[in-house]
Amino acid sequence: MADRILIFYGSYRADRQGIRLADYLMRAFADRGAAPELIDAKAIGLPMLDRMYKEYPAGTAPPALEALAAKIRAADAFVFVTGEYNWGQQPGLKNLTDHFLEEWFWRPAAIASYSAGRLAGAHASVAWHGTLSEMGMVVISSTLTIGSIGHTLDPDGNPIGDGGASLTRSFPRFADDLAWWTAAAREQRARIAPPY
Repeated sequence: MADRILIFYGSYRADRQGIRLADYLMRAFADRGAAPELIDAKAIGLPMLDRMYKEYPAGTAPPALEALAAKIRAADAFVFVTGEYNWGQQPGLKNLTDHFLEEWFWRPAAIASYSAGRLAGAHASVAWHGTLSEMGMVVISSTLTIGSIGHTLDPDGNPIGDGGASLTRSFPRFADDLAWWTAAAREQRARIAPPY
């Protein structure tokens, strides 16, 4: 069975370079036999958080929220592609994740961070680790950190230069780590119901 992986991307900027990393991950996971799907926060366009999905009476949530809740519940694993804004998280991606809680539980998550500069979104990656753990996900220890994204991936998400070569070398360990936890979590959920 192919791992159903949701790849979340959250930039709302007009010139979004991080989409290159999301596109790369979509292809790279598919090439390994997974079934990835891109969830673009800007395309979904949820409003600023007023009411969480669970706070709507059954059947009354906005259609985009209802559809995304179903996708999250059906997924085996998650990948969060995040840029760094002032040493922190992208507000669009954070807003999207905050609309849900129990839907995330008992599944692994991975973080792929990027920046235009050399720090590769490291501060955002650290911030996301705690947030995703608090939201009930098991965050894998392997991360992807992509600095100078415009010199690492071309506009179509193809690796270029030394940075692209480094990404190509790093991705298999990242994917193997996520695949191991995905299989472990799926098997455990099938064996015994989660405690909450």
